[in-house]
Amino acid sequence: MKMKYWQAIHDATVQVMRHDERVFICGLGVPDPKGVFGTTLGLLEEFGPRRVFDTPACENATVGMLIGAAQQGMRPIMVNQRVDFTLLALDQIINHASKWRRMFGDVQHIPLVIRMLVGRGWGQGPQHSQSMHALFAHIPGLKVVVPSSPKDVKGLLIASIEGDDPVIFIEHRRLYDAEGDVPEGIYRIPLGKANVVYEGKDITIVATSHMVSEVKKARDILLKNGVSAEIIDLRTLRPLDSKTIIDSVKKTGRLVVVDGDWGPCGIAGEIVSIAAENCFNELKSPPRRITWPDMPAPTSVALESKFYPSIEDICSVVYQCLDRPVEMLQFESAQPESFIGPF
Repeated sequence: MKMKYWQAIHDATVQVMRHDERVFICGLGVPDPKGVFGTTLGLLEEFGPRRVFDTPACENATVGMLIGAAQQGMRPIMVNQRVDFTLLALDQIINHASKWRRMFGDVQHIPLVIRMLVGRGWGQGPQHSQSMHALFAHIPGLKVVVPSSPKDVKGLLIASIEGDDPVIFIEHRRLYDAEGDVPEGIYRIPLGKANVVYEGKDITIVATSHMVSEVKKARDILLKNGVSAEIIDLRTLRPLDSKTIIDSVKKTGRLVVVDGDWGPCGIAGEIVSIAAENCFNELKSPPRRITWPDMPAPTSVALESKFYPSIEDICSVVYQCLDRPVEMLQFESAQPESFIGPF
């Protein structure tokens, strides 16, 4: 059935909460009338205040409380409406949740899912538009999920809630209204398995989160210009599906990584490293990264359009990898992307 991204999150949450009484959800704004952009609407009415409740703006204490609940056999979901605010809880996430299973010999697990909203809005500036997924993916013991489609967000969320490890579940604001086919009922997409969205022979393009949708648009333009691109949606950053990346790069001989985050010490660099270490003899051109400029995000909407990678940027870098003149690229005129929410 057709669902929007936010509806798929809502459906996954309802399905799992009906199936498992140990699951509860909390966070700033969870029972509010807007229901975290629709994803928690009606949960309070169905499951009651013991399993659906608001929390104060005290992220470190809240995550600590949820770690304790997970230790006692519960399966908490925390909703944080901005990844930026989660930085206040890094002590609990990195020093406790990520390490507990290993510290205690795999006897005690922390089945905690922290949903985080990321991504540009409309002039929200450097403190409200960060991604931070590379930071969390750097930490052993954490799993990091970055779904790009309604089908994936439902299947990955169910798998995350049912798993026994702490999961950083990152949702991009610009994906909430994306629509697609979603299976009914409970189904699971395993963490650590990338998705080959389109097969191709000329170049591999690896993308994360919202950038997958931008890469799909770029692929359509490239096809019209005679370029066959293989598109890989990572889906999870930890565990990372290296095999799918390696197999694709060995086939195409070229690699571009498109990541909605900063370049230095980031996921894009990790993917390039995997290709260099495992596909060096097959590479026909140097791998390329398309990421944010090495500076905080601007507040000005006009500057935002220059800060974030565009479809034209993706196509141009692909042409450079293929050693084709960029000026020969044919772009159709397109309306600029509009965005009115969620905030």
